[in-house]
Amino acid sequence: MRIAAIGAAADPTLVTNNVNSQPAPEYTVPIAATIWKNFYKDSVALMRIAQSVGERDGLARVSLLMGTPANKDMLLQARLFAPEIAEAAPADLMILVEGEQTAVAAALAEIEELLAGHDAATPSGERTEIAPRSIAMGLERLEDATLAQISVPGPYAAAEALKALKRGLHVFLFSDNVPLAEERAVKRLAARKGLLVMGPDCGTAIIGGVPLGFANAVRRGSIGLVGASGTGLQEVSVRIHELGEGVSHAIGTGSRDAYEEVGGVTLLAGIDLLARDAGTRVIVIVSKPPSTPVAVRALAAARTCGKPVVVLFLGEKPDSGGGVHPVATLEQAAAVAVALARGDTPGIASVSADDSVNGEIAKLAAAQRFWRGLYSGGTYCTEAQLVMKNSGIATWSNAPIDERYALPHGAASREHTAIDLGADEFTVGRPHPMIDFQARAARLIEEARDPEVAVVVLDVVLGYGANSDPAGELAPAMEKARAIASRDGRNVIVIGFVCGTDGDPQDLAEQTARLRGAGMVLAPNSSAAARLAARIVAGR
Repeated sequence: MRIAAIGAAADPTLVTNNVNSQPAPEYTVPIAATIWKNFYKDSVALMRIAQSVGERDGLARVSLLMGTPANKDMLLQARLFAPEIAEAAPADLMILVEGEQTAVAAALAEIEELLAGHDAATPSGERTEIAPRSIAMGLERLEDATLAQISVPGPYAAAEALKALKRGLHVFLFSDNVPLAEERAVKRLAARKGLLVMGPDCGTAIIGGVPLGFANAVRRGSIGLVGASGTGLQEVSVRIHELGEGVSHAIGTGSRDAYEEVGGVTLLAGIDLLARDAGTRVIVIVSKPPSTPVAVRALAAARTCGKPVVVLFLGEKPDSGGGVHPVATLEQAAAVAVALARGDTPGIASVSADDSVNGEIAKLAAAQRFWRGLYSGGTYCTEAQLVMKNSGIATWSNAPIDERYALPHGAASREHTAIDLGADEFTVGRPHPMIDFQARAARLIEEARDPEVAVVVLDVVLGYGANSDPAGELAPAMEKARAIASRDGRNVIVIGFVCGTDGDPQDLAEQTARLRGAGMVLAPNSSAAARLAARIVAGR
């Protein structure tokens, strides 16, 4: 597929710039609030700007968000709302900076410079080419495009997707906050036209070897993936690459596609596309359990597609037969798919971390009996809870598999806890934890102060869009956490796994070496990391 990427935006207009000399009572430091009218950049670009500027001394938080009602509500919950942004419209960019007054002023100036950079002059004085701001402009630049990548405010996303579909384009819809009724309408039109809509809120895809959103550099091959889980697709594609096979396509469906109201339109279309694709020999479905009607239709499609299908519905295990191979973990999904692609008998053997961890276990104090998971991916958080459940360990979480163990909003960890740090409650005013490790680093140190914590598990995601140097961000925090425990006569075992390949821009070999050097016990994958943590705490 040829890709035309668009981000609809008008010229920015700075309308307010108010640094409070006396903070409102609910804030401990001043907050500057600024609106850029009719200005849009996708969330990844905004997160990178927030991360870059947020590294300045004297700043507490930097937030760049579109002025949607959902984003305003999140800012209110995070106590980061300011009166100056009350009138922001969904197409307006809200900029909030919290910190010392001098640092805030400098941060606002830097943000303005970075946001205006897309229209900056070259050294020769010539203006850089303006990015396409409509489907029509994109097609003028790339007449043979077959896919439109759309990232605009949620209230306008469906309209742009409809424009693309009417021009015969498949759609990768990165935008979120799209009304469910509009998602349903867009996908029904796509189904009638035989086109694919990945999203809304689709963060990962690989189409014909081209990565979209957050994705890893994996070799081309005969295994096709489809599913609602971004980090799940990344993890399975990476492990397929690691095992020596490759990916034909990885089709993200969007997080709500498996809802009964949407009907699994993209999931079913993805299965059909991969079934008809001559380069795909094996299909993998990765998802949290779909609604019952969607699951029935998806399994029926899998059994009649004419190709072997590996099915991972996290927490559920459908019946096998008819070419369907159910699995329980991301690790198993990759291993079974590779075996099928090679014509081997599929098995579910698991790999483990080496025995060097036994020395770390021996250093634990008697009172250390709990594990804590600090995840950037919601799928990793869910999978870990399931692994723990199978070991008889109940886990508290902000994204629980059992509502009896739902962790209240903003609550500290208790007993065994797994946290999805990519949830909205943690990303308001901060970049996503796949990009910015500050929140996880602080939380790691906090967990290390708890005398009952034995193990902390972390995921480290490489690839396009992710942090350029995760080891550099995590190493100081790991060393500090272990030093805190050591001073108290304890040990804290930091278990990690890296979702990355030798082709990713961060340099997989260097990252793993530096993480080990900082004291991380590296597990081969997400499933193995959770199993190792369960083994350590199960008998304590």
